Amino acid sequence: MKKILLPLAIASIALASGCSSVERSRSLANPATPAKAMALQVCSNCHSYDGNSISPNFPNLASQQVPYIEEQLKSFRKHSRSDPPGFEYMWGISRSLTDQQIEGLAEYFHSQPLKPVGYRTGKAALLADGDKIFHAGVPAKNIPACDTCHGPHGQGNGKFPRIAGQHADYLAKQLMVFQRTNERPEGALMKVVAHDLTPQNIAAVTAYVETLTLK
Repeated sequence: MKKILLPLAIASIALASGCSSVERSRSLANPATPAKAMALQVCSNCHSYDGNSISPNFPNLASQQVPYIEEQLKSFRKHSRSDPPGFEYMWGISRSLTDQQIEGLAEYFHSQPLKPVGYRTGKAALLADGDKIFHAGVPAKNIPACDTCHGPHGQGNGKFPRIAGQHADYLAKQLMVFQRTNERPEGALMKVVAHDLTPQNIAAVTAYVETLTLK
């Protein structure tokens, strides 16, 4: 009996040791937990393991600009970004992240290839209107073109996020946040840009942006 119990005890110790390994840890409060481990074991629950979110409620993070991801995580960490449902998930997740972990998460998701969204929310006429808004803005309302800050292909630039291939539903919700609230204080510029967009404008430009792929 002892001969049987001894190998089992050794196996149990080895298993316990493996489960407590930092590389496999979900401990968000542990500053030694590697960013990649958190990305694969925690962030993946909403954003997928490679940052290509399946649900339109959660943003795609694949190929996102590093400075933008860092800024957003720090905003969640200090509770200055309070748009729902973002704060419901991200305040708790980000509260103990170190700057090094934030940098690591940003680099990881930036390095992942962006995949085309598997469905489209806009028909031809809507996409054509969105194309015009993205590249020319709405001159009658002095609304600038989206590509002025986000690039001709929606690829982003530094703290201006990559919006190409982003879920239309998610983008529409964020534009409405900029329009109606102060829940994203770092987005003061977008509050001005989005102020006079109509629901039809928002539906068109977000449907178009969803179709964009990175060049």
